[in-house]
Amino acid sequence: MEKTWRWFGKNDKITLAMLREIGVEGIVTALHDVPNGEIWTREKIRDLREYIESYGMRWSVVESLPVSESIKYAGPDRDQLIENYKQSLRNLAAEGIHTICYNFMPVLDWARTDLLHPNPNGTSNLYFSFAQFAYFDIYILKRENAEQDWKAMGEKMDRDIVGEAAALRQTMTPEDDHQLVENIIVKTQGFVSGNIREEDEHPVELFRQLLSLYKGITKDQLRENMRYFLSAIMPVCDECDMYMCVHPDDPPFQILGLPRIVTCDEDIEWFLNAVDNPHNGLTFCAGSLSAGKHNDITALARKYAARTWFVHMRSCHIFDNGDFTEAGHLGGRADLIELARIFESVNPQLPMRVDHGMTMLGDENRGYNAGYSFLGRMFAMGQVQGILATVDRELGIEYKQPVNFRQ
Repeated sequence: MEKTWRWFGKNDKITLAMLREIGVEGIVTALHDVPNGEIWTREKIRDLREYIESYGMRWSVVESLPVSESIKYAGPDRDQLIENYKQSLRNLAAEGIHTICYNFMPVLDWARTDLLHPNPNGTSNLYFSFAQFAYFDIYILKRENAEQDWKAMGEKMDRDIVGEAAALRQTMTPEDDHQLVENIIVKTQGFVSGNIREEDEHPVELFRQLLSLYKGITKDQLRENMRYFLSAIMPVCDECDMYMCVHPDDPPFQILGLPRIVTCDEDIEWFLNAVDNPHNGLTFCAGSLSAGKHNDITALARKYAARTWFVHMRSCHIFDNGDFTEAGHLGGRADLIELARIFESVNPQLPMRVDHGMTMLGDENRGYNAGYSFLGRMFAMGQVQGILATVDRELGIEYKQPVNFRQ
């Protein structure tokens, strides 16, 4: 697989010169300065592409060309927004970029309650606590029906999540509340989707407004809106050979009363069949899928490898109570060694990036985006490079060795 890296543009504290040194071949990025819904111009795309190429790498994958909320909930301007999206696809294709990772998650892109959860070895990882998330939903966000939803979730898990959230209320300080808001709706969202920015003064109120846009939207309606979007853009994808690969929901279960429609085998099968076109495919994020006990990650990889156009190599560990944490890239529920065998057998040219690495050796003090450390991801990249070299030898595939010397 092509060794790629998610990079957040020219202002990223991790530079392309650093990435070239550690063997990165392809860059996964986006035009983060363009507001959601606006057309990506050829000029802006070309400027960033040429900048990446000046460091000896290529712009392999767009992650992401955001799908505006209005497209997801079928707002009155969705057709115009889809037209803008189609033009952005044409402009990307004209600049030689053909793979688009996107998501169809309402409002919240990915959710964690602790961004620096300590590990026994002194590193830290992203972490999701059901009790803390329920506390945020019930007592900070004060969402209608939140308590009933968490009671139902707890019954499924044989766990008193509402009671645990109530117990937390007795110990949480205003500073703790602020940190939880930062972790859930600011630090994990501002650099990704643009719905919430770090400079927003009232993020909770803004978040409530965004949630209200989906009031009454069911899973079936959200599915239909996804089908509408994909059906509309597929002619352009066929014309320009653009590969759309949806990212699974993270975490892969319903939260905040919002429907989630890419969480499991049934969901993946549905959207691939709903618009049965090879340009409609999957980003196989082993981490997102492994955060759900209901998912057999290896079986899903075998079933959908032929419709996978991008791979996120990471893994989660689920604790006995259902809480989960990002695992090391050689541990957790996702067997990355077996996944490498599957994807290398089907398509050894697939772009792949390591994801959500540990925070280690001072990463936490360098201002990196949450989940996107440098040293932690570099460590993970070294592990995955070793996996790929070994698997390719098993399969008789010539492994592309980095050349870091000259006479």
